[in-house]
Amino acid sequence: MKKTTSIIIATIVVLVICAQSLFIIDMTEQAIVLELGRYVKTVRQPGLHAKIPFIQSVTSYDKRILVSDIAPGSYITQDKKRLVVDHITRWRIADPLKFYKTVRTEVGAKARLEPIVLSEMRDELAAHDFSDIISTQREPIMATVAERTQGKLSDFGIELVDVRIKRADLPPEVQSSVFGRMQAERQRISLQYRAEGDEAAVKLKADADRQVRILQAEGYEEKQKLMGEGDAEAIAIYATAFEQDPEFYSFMRTLQAYSTFISKDTTLVLGSDSELFQYLESPTIVEK
Repeated sequence: MKKTTSIIIATIVVLVICAQSLFIIDMTEQAIVLELGRYVKTVRQPGLHAKIPFIQSVTSYDKRILVSDIAPGSYITQDKKRLVVDHITRWRIADPLKFYKTVRTEVGAKARLEPIVLSEMRDELAAHDFSDIISTQREPIMATVAERTQGKLSDFGIELVDVRIKRADLPPEVQSSVFGRMQAERQRISLQYRAEGDEAAVKLKADADRQVRILQAEGYEEKQKLMGEGDAEAIAIYATAFEQDPEFYSFMRTLQAYSTFISKDTTLVLGSDSELFQYLESPTIVEK
């Protein structure tokens, strides 16, 4: 019984020693090995590694890109406008030993990182106008902030990847007035477009009316010309007919006159010497 107990105890001791002698580094991790508080080595290769049990200790850190996302801050631009900026900072642990000596943990790193970023952000935004920050100069501004911040983070073993603006807005108390001015400007532009459209419509209508009058005048001129030519041709025909048989021509013209002003309800009052009365009284045609 005592022998079995001894074996179990020995097995447990061996397992404990093995557990203290070996450690695993994940592919997303990096670590430093300390011996009684003194630095021994940095381990970046993933896999199973050995250390001296009970004497050496392992402190591991994430080697992936980390994100620091703090509350939006208020800044003053070069043209004296307040701007609320919400940004994120992406960084990684480049030197685990420096990181361990200076900030120890990710919480400590963010406590050092965030004030530096905010300070550089404040200085850089103060050197640019509001319109540039929210439009064309945003990327260069953030690149400058990241470059200046990196120069102050190397002592902490931190590598800054970049600083990005998620959102840049006016303070809530001035947004309503700005939106009001924007709305008024859009209304002014809308009225301008409508006025220009009305002016163009008037010009088009005037031009169309002028074209109509020109066409009507040309049509009337053509009509008068054709009527004149027709009248001339009719007069020539009448003249020819009169020359050939004056009496028959007179008779036909009189009949045409009858058909023009006489209907079944017409009552004529004519004198005895009227030329129209001659054919109604005794319609005689002299034969030739």
